[in-house]
Amino acid sequence: NGYYRSEWFRCIHSSRDLSDMVFILNRYFNKDMYMQFNSTFGYFVGYTEHGVYNAELFNKDPNILNKWRGEKDRYCTHNAKIRQSAIADKT
Repeated sequence: NGYYRSEWFRCIHSSRDLSDMVFILNRYFNKDMYMQFNSTFGYFVGYTEHGVYNAELFNKDPNILNKWRGEKDRYCTHNAKIRQSAIADKT
């Protein structure tokens, strides 16, 4: 009946000092992942024809890349520190 687009953000780490933090953005269209940004690599990867096209455009724009590269610290590390201290204070 229509089209469905979604984005999933993930922050993954296993160390207490958050030094291994990774930010991942997955973009989906009709439940198929078409593009991903991974802070470990620092650029977009396309998985479909449309995703490859968009990834190439995004990777050529330093403003877009810098925005998403900064999300690891702005979003992931910031929130993980808050959560980690809340958990540590309870033990």
